[in-house]
Amino acid sequence: MQPADTKQTPQGPSTAVPVPVAPAAGAAQPPAQPDTSRTRALADKIVGKFPSAKADYVRERRLKVTVPPAELKAVGIFVRDTLGFDHLNVVAGTDYMQQGEFEVIYFVGSLSTPGQQDLVVQLAERVKREDSPKVPSLVDVWTAAEFHERETFEMLGLVFEGHPDLRRILLPEDWNDLPPLRKDYVSPGR
Repeated sequence: MQPADTKQTPQGPSTAVPVPVAPAAGAAQPPAQPDTSRTRALADKIVGKFPSAKADYVRERRLKVTVPPAELKAVGIFVRDTLGFDHLNVVAGTDYMQQGEFEVIYFVGSLSTPGQQDLVVQLAERVKREDSPKVPSLVDVWTAAEFHERETFEMLGLVFEGHPDLRRILLPEDWNDLPPLRKDYVSPGR
C-alpha cells in the first residue's frame, strides 16, 4: 500500500517551452570579429596606387605593406600627404640572416586625421644582406626619422642614402666590430 500523501504522476513528454538562459554575469562571451574595413581600405589605396606594394597583413588597427626600396619614398609621401599619416612613431630593423636580407620598417600614425588616430601603418622594405646594404632615407618625408635611421645604421650597418647626418649616436667612438644587432655578431667574452 502507498502512503496517503504521495501522488503518482504519469511520466510523459514535457510540454514546457524551453526558455533561453542568459549567460551568467562575468561569463566569457565569444570574441567579436575584428573590423578590418578601415585598414583594408588603406591597403587597397596603397596597392592600387603602387602595384608592386604587397599588403603583408591587415588587422583591425594595423596594416603592414612591403614596398621595393626604390618606391619607398614615393609610398611614404603618398601615405603622408594623401592618406594623412603625419607622424613617424619608430623605425625598426631586423636581420634575416638565413634569408640573406635585412628588413626596415617605418611605423607611422596620424595625429591630425579624424578617425585614424588609433591606426598604425607599417611601411617595410627588404634589402639583400651584404657588406654595406643601402636603403633610401625617409628624413625628407618624416623629419623624426633622422635619429631612428641613425640608430638602425649603427646597430645593423644599413646605409640610409640621402640622410643628412648619418653618424654614430650610441656605440663608443672606437667601435670597430660588426654592428651589434647583426645575427653573426659574437659578443666578446662568450
